[in-house]
Amino acid sequence: MPTFKRIVQQLFRRKTFSGALEESQQTQLARCLTTTDLIALGVGSTLGAGVYVLTGSVARDKAGPSIVLSFLVAAVASVMAGLCYAEFGSRVPKAGSAYVYSYITLGELWAFVIGWNLILEYVIGTSSVARAWSENVDALIGGKFRNFSLTYLKMETQGFAEYPDFFAFAIILVLTAVLCFGVKESALFSKIFTGVNILIIMFVIVAGSISANVSNWYITEDDIQNYFVAKCNSTNATNQVTNLTSAATNISTDEKCAITKNFGTGGFFPYGISGMMSGAATCFFGFVGFDIIATTGEEVKNPQRSIPISIVVSLLIVFVAYFGISIVLTLMVPYYIMDAGAPLPMAFGEVGWNWAVYPLAVGATCALSSSLMGGLFPMPRIVYAMAQDGLIFRFLARINQRFKTPLIATILSGLLAGVMVLLFDLEDLVDMMSIGTLLAYTLVAMCVLILRYQPDITVDKDGPRVSLADLNDMDSNASFMKKLVNPKMKFPTTKSGTLVYSCVMIIGVLSFLLCATLVNFAKLSYSVAIILCCVLSALIILMTIIIIRQPQSNKVLAFTVPFVPILPIFSTICNIYLMCELSTGTWIRFSVWMAIGFLIYGGYGFRNSSEQRRYKKVPVVRSTSFTQGHNLDRELI
Repeated sequence: MPTFKRIVQQLFRRKTFSGALEESQQTQLARCLTTTDLIALGVGSTLGAGVYVLTGSVARDKAGPSIVLSFLVAAVASVMAGLCYAEFGSRVPKAGSAYVYSYITLGELWAFVIGWNLILEYVIGTSSVARAWSENVDALIGGKFRNFSLTYLKMETQGFAEYPDFFAFAIILVLTAVLCFGVKESALFSKIFTGVNILIIMFVIVAGSISANVSNWYITEDDIQNYFVAKCNSTNATNQVTNLTSAATNISTDEKCAITKNFGTGGFFPYGISGMMSGAATCFFGFVGFDIIATTGEEVKNPQRSIPISIVVSLLIVFVAYFGISIVLTLMVPYYIMDAGAPLPMAFGEVGWNWAVYPLAVGATCALSSSLMGGLFPMPRIVYAMAQDGLIFRFLARINQRFKTPLIATILSGLLAGVMVLLFDLEDLVDMMSIGTLLAYTLVAMCVLILRYQPDITVDKDGPRVSLADLNDMDSNASFMKKLVNPKMKFPTTKSGTLVYSCVMIIGVLSFLLCATLVNFAKLSYSVAIILCCVLSALIILMTIIIIRQPQSNKVLAFTVPFVPILPIFSTICNIYLMCELSTGTWIRFSVWMAIGFLIYGGYGFRNSSEQRRYKKVPVVRSTSFTQGHNLDRELI
C-alpha cells in the first residue's frame, strides 16, 4: 500500500519537456494554421460584443471619460499575462494551453485543477455568448422568438431559464459541426466574421471622430445637475436619479448630492481615480480570450514563431479597438446620458446619425459569432489534451482520421454547451468563468517565473562544460544565507531552482493574503489593515529580492518575457486581486464544480494518467558522467 509521501509525490508528478515536445511532434492533428489564422482567432474570441456594450456601462457608472485610461490599465495587465502565454507557447507548442504548462512546471494535481476549470470557463462562456447572440438576432426581428417562447414554452422552475432557447441551441450545433469538419474551416469562419467586425469598428471610430466634442471631457457638476433638472421639467419624471423628486428649477442640497452620487462630479475623472481603477477591473475581462491561441499548439505550421507573434498582435488590435471606441464615445455624448445597454446606437442617434444602427447591428452579430467560435474552439482541445494524458476518459482523445479533429471531444463539448444554454439560467454562473481565467493566468505567470530559474541540460555554450552534479556540489559549499542573497553560481542548479520554486509559492500565498486584505480594507480596523498591508508587501518584496539574486537560465528561446521576475510577479498579484473581488456565492459554486472534478480525478485520472504508467514501468536513471561536454543528469521518466 503506497505511503502518504508516495501519494503526495504522485499528485505532483510532472510531465517532462522532452515528453511534451515528442507528443507535439507526433500529433495526429492537422498542422495547417498560419499566423494570420491565429490572429483572427485571438481577435475574434477577445473582441466580442463587449466592444459595443462594455464601454457604455463602464463610462456611465464607473469611470466617465477616464475609461480611456481604464482600458489602458486593463491592457497593461492583460499584456503581462499574454507575454507569459507567449513564452510558454514558444517553449511547449502543444494543445492544452495553461493545462500543459502547469503539468510541466507545477505537477499533475495543479494541471487537473486548471484543465477542469478551463472546461467550465469555455462551457459557460460559449453558452452565455450563444444566449446573447440569440437575443441580439431576436431583437432585430422584433422579439418574435422570445414572445412565442414565453407564451408556449415558459419554464417556471428556479435555477432554470425562462424558456428553452432553441435558437441559441441551434447555432451552437451549427458551429460544432463546422469545428468537426476541420480546423482550417473553423479559422476561415472566424476570419470572415472578425474582418467584418473590425471594419464596423473602424467605421465607428472614423464617423464618431467627425462628431466629437472635446467639451464632453470638461463637463462640470453644474452641467450635470442642470441637465437632470431640465429633464425633470420637460418630462415631469424623476426616474433617472434616485431621490430626485422635485420638478422645480431650484433643487435642494440633498437632491444635488443624489445627482453627484449617481453620476459623479464631472470632468475627466468624475468618479475619481478609484472609479477609473474600478473601471479597469471590469475592462480587464474585455481582453479575455487571447488564450485560445495557446490551445492550437499542435495545429500551427510554425508554433514557436506564430504563437508569440499572434498573442501580442491580437492584444494590440483589441486594445486599439477598445481605446478608439471609448475615446469617440465619450467625446460624442456626455458620459452621464449614455445608454448602458446600447451606447453606440444611442450616441449616433444623439448626433443625428440614426441610420448607423444598421451597421452596428451587423457588427454586433459578427462579433458575437466570432466570439462564439472562440469559446467553442478551445474547449475540445483542452478535453483532448487531458484525455490524452489519462486524467479524464481516454476515448475523448480519439482523432478522426478524415477531418484530423478530436471529433468525440468536439461533439460532446458542443452538446454540453447546448444543454446549458437550452435549460439553465446563466446569469449566476457567468462569474465562474472569471475564476478559471484568472487562475489560469496566475499559474502561467508563476510557471514562467519558476522555469526561468531552473537548470538546463546544456550549461554554457562558450564556457567550461561541467555536469549538474558538480554544479550542485559546488553550490552545496556555500552557506544557506549566501545562497539566498549572494549565490556564486552563474548557472541555475537544482538547489537554486528549488529555492526559487519555494519563493514563488510563498509569494502566491502572501499575494492572496494581501489582496484579500485590500478587498476587505473598509471592513477591517484601519490600523490593522495598514499593518497587514505593510508587512505582507515587505515579505513579497523580500521574496522577490531573493529570486532576483538567483542565476537565470541562459537557454535561447524564440520568445522570452521581459523584466523577469518583476513582470510575472506583478501579473500574479493583479490576477489574484481580481479573483478576490469575486462574490462569495461564486466561490461556493466554484467549490462544488471542483468537488465533482476531484471525484473524477480520484476515481479515474490518478490511476490512469500517462505519468502514472511511466512511473510504474520505467525506473529512475541518473548519470553524472561527461559525454561530449553535455550535462547528463536527468530522469528518464
